[in-house]
Amino acid sequence: AYERTCRYLAKKSNSVVASVGYRLAPEHPFPTQFEDCLTATIHFMRTAQDYGVDPSRIIICGDSSGGTLTAAVAQALVNRRDLPKLRAQILIYPFLQCVDFNLPSYQQNEGVPILLKKRTLALGLKYLNKDLSVMEAIFKGSHIPEDLQLKYQKWVSPDYIPHEFKTRGYKPIAINPFSEELYTLFKLVFDPVFSPLLAEDSVIAQLPEAFILTCEFDVLRDDGLLYKKRLEDHGIKVTWCHLQEGFHGIVFLALCS
Repeated sequence: AYERTCRYLAKKSNSVVASVGYRLAPEHPFPTQFEDCLTATIHFMRTAQDYGVDPSRIIICGDSSGGTLTAAVAQALVNRRDLPKLRAQILIYPFLQCVDFNLPSYQQNEGVPILLKKRTLALGLKYLNKDLSVMEAIFKGSHIPEDLQLKYQKWVSPDYIPHEFKTRGYKPIAINPFSEELYTLFKLVFDPVFSPLLAEDSVIAQLPEAFILTCEFDVLRDDGLLYKKRLEDHGIKVTWCHLQEGFHGIVFLALCS
């Protein structure tokens, strides 16, 4: 499905593009996809010159869940001294956190195709091979213990979303009482491999330059805005493109039409 997109990118950027055919969930559960992408990236970095590629100019890129994997791979490589440094990371409307499903973008765009709010969490739960019956409790924040709520508020909060992105409507939602059972079942979602926005500051501070694309009519818009802020707070250069009339999947649809 992505071959035409990759050919377009290769031609327009005059670059070598390597697309990773990682194994898919639910047949291959989390974190198989991350491991496949990391393995492929490391192999390419070590053999870049075989493809006529300068090892100092390697950029990793992904859209949607591929953006999640891109961010996670970039984080996994920050302390590798046996590999070249990544030149940059490109995150196209990425999914980056499983803490707050009531950010302004989730409220404003919950019914906007193609990525409905409920579909976003359903895909995440299938990725983890978990039952979908708990969706409402997760939407209400019952899966987060109080100590983690306090920790993650530094990074995931509507307070960090600029006012202009709240003008279409936003209402603070009270968090439901914590469920130990729910946390035990779903604590994997707080792993930075699953939610890269939750990586520690020591990791974020070492990341390469980034390009982040967000779309106004996308539940994941605020994930991108919050990651942009975290990177910039640590002095990482970010090139940000916001499509005011855009929606989730627009880049793929535009390049394949």
